[in-house]
Amino acid sequence: MGHVHIIGGGLAGLSAAIELAPQAQVTIYEAGPACGGRARSFYDRVLETTIDNGNHMLLSANALTFRYLDLTGARGTLKGPGKPIFPWYDLDDGLGWCLRLSKGKIPFWLFNRRARVPGMALKEVFVLNRLMKAGPDQTVAECLDDGEFTRRLLAPFAISALNTDIESGSAALLGTIIKKTLAQGGMACCPWTAKNGLSETFVTPALTYLEKFHARVLLGTRVSSLKTEGGRLVSFMTSDGEIILEAEDSVILAVPAPVAETLLPGLKVPTAFESIVNAHYRLPFTLKAKGSVGEAGFVGLVGGMAEWIFIHDNVLSVTVSAANRYADYSNDSMLDLIWEEITQALNTVIEGVLPLATPASRLIREKRATFAATPEQNRRRPGAATAYGNLALAGDWTDTGLPSTIEGAIQSGLAAVSVLGFRSAFKPS
Repeated sequence: MGHVHIIGGGLAGLSAAIELAPQAQVTIYEAGPACGGRARSFYDRVLETTIDNGNHMLLSANALTFRYLDLTGARGTLKGPGKPIFPWYDLDDGLGWCLRLSKGKIPFWLFNRRARVPGMALKEVFVLNRLMKAGPDQTVAECLDDGEFTRRLLAPFAISALNTDIESGSAALLGTIIKKTLAQGGMACCPWTAKNGLSETFVTPALTYLEKFHARVLLGTRVSSLKTEGGRLVSFMTSDGEIILEAEDSVILAVPAPVAETLLPGLKVPTAFESIVNAHYRLPFTLKAKGSVGEAGFVGLVGGMAEWIFIHDNVLSVTVSAANRYADYSNDSMLDLIWEEITQALNTVIEGVLPLATPASRLIREKRATFAATPEQNRRRPGAATAYGNLALAGDWTDTGLPSTIEGAIQSGLAAVSVLGFRSAFKPS
């Protein structure tokens, strides 16, 4: 069925390539030096160790992501507690606690004070129903109530899930996540993270899989223009020259939204973006956590600058979502402030004591990490199909029904494959 050219080697492009490789000839054109986009690892010379360019948590409900990992043989590269537990620490109150969800759909955890959010009233849980029924124009803040369930769980969860503040974030997008996870019971919410780095989970196994089917991956190859004629794409220009398409050839454009808009003038795409800050600290020893934090390998934070602390042996990695609000902070000041939060949250649950002074550290700002998940921007997301019969779009910024997530990126790649007429695991609902 011809040659499929995939422009962009992030997770959306890799997802499409994995699906297509057994069916067609595939070539990926990646402008950067490595595939993976926002889900990759690199060796940091400052810390003298390999770190991820961003932190990502998977939930067991991410069916398409786990299928991707199974196809590439990478499911074993994940780590997690194997049960739906989420340790938290309230920085304002100096209180550590753990959300322990029931395995089935019946929420028995709500009736167990040791399993639910401390200080919550049971009536607060009806906020979840409000979010799941939210209309396309509603914001998260319009659906939330006052109370500890909102302050200690829903608000920080919303910010990290949407990478957008609750005042402007889309309640409908958050409601979709709740429908697919918490509403399906605790076993849909088991948390997983990459054991040895994002590249070892999402990129290297995928490239090995593609090699088996003789797919080509061209790094450092930028696509600068597309040429259309008669309702189809007929060629595109790369940094290595022009690629002429045959009659049965097709293209998947799996690049960031601003790049797609440049290549396809007139394409309606999101125009507002949010940043993410990731901070990495290298310790002079391997950190061993106790209790639920040790089981999970992470802890969520309430009331601070950071949302999540991930423990990776002697490296602590921290995520700060919706980070446009911290654009005026210097890297050093953010690293010091976050380190204070880390020591407060972890010193009571680890063997030994963390140093008072900020250790060797690295802060990474992704200025356009995701589209701003607002109702207005959500309406600007295009579908996978285009006006050109042999051209499809992929990317977590396309209309997946989800915010910018790994699951959304992988789903978008499969949707593009389906639009082009190939077999795909994604079936539109």
